[in-house]
Amino acid sequence: MSPPLPPALLLAALLFVLAAGMVRGFAGFGFSALCVAGLSLFAPPAQVVPPIFVLEVLASLTLLRAALREANWSWLSWLVLGNALCIPVGIAVLAWLDELPLRLLIGVLLLGAALLLRSGWRLALTPTRGMRLATGLVSGLVNGVAAIGGIAVAVLLSTTQMAPAVMRATLVLLFLLTDLYALAWAGLLSAGAPHGTALLGPDTLRWALWLAPAMLAGIWLGNRWFRGVSPAQFRRWVLNLLILIALLSVIRALWALSAWWGSGA
Repeated sequence: MSPPLPPALLLAALLFVLAAGMVRGFAGFGFSALCVAGLSLFAPPAQVVPPIFVLEVLASLTLLRAALREANWSWLSWLVLGNALCIPVGIAVLAWLDELPLRLLIGVLLLGAALLLRSGWRLALTPTRGMRLATGLVSGLVNGVAAIGGIAVAVLLSTTQMAPAVMRATLVLLFLLTDLYALAWAGLLSAGAPHGTALLGPDTLRWALWLAPAMLAGIWLGNRWFRGVSPAQFRRWVLNLLILIALLSVIRALWALSAWWGSGA
């Protein structure tokens, strides 16, 4: 199967995926956001996103055994319910409001929250059913609007007293379920799409097969890294990653807005 990119670009893409895999193996989130930000330098996002969903499912499966054992199921059930309810709402919001300003606003809010928490500010949220459902609803809304609901969940979970292994396992299972949900919808849309415009197809598999080894190597390294950190170190690293990912989201939104304004739209 021929590579999806020329050799030099493919090597750069593999390095991005390796680094994103390390983040996923360590923190349980961040793979999609980092991969889309990096791989969009080499290919259109519409070509990159479907293979990333496939890789996300594979990433979750590699961490599934520990995740099933360590996840907080009471949190997970409410997070899944909130996502199921609010992802369609977020998508509907896009039909009424401009996408790019919304993405920028969400990115700025998440960046501000992560910076505030990293500065040492503490917000002690009581993990009631209402709080868990509210977190899921916010995540689903952000997922529907900007596809970065995982960052919203990670920001909110970082304010709780949840143990690092439990937080990581809960995120792994949440992303497995939401990614399978997204792939199912992509498959349904592809079935009725004109030839050459399907979201899932042979090109998706080709990208995924070439990138998977780098991701799996990164997950293995990140998993080993996770085992050697204390809860305090884990929290600091998670907040640092959240700041980086939210900043990338803001930069991408600003770049797209500048291109949109430059075109005279």
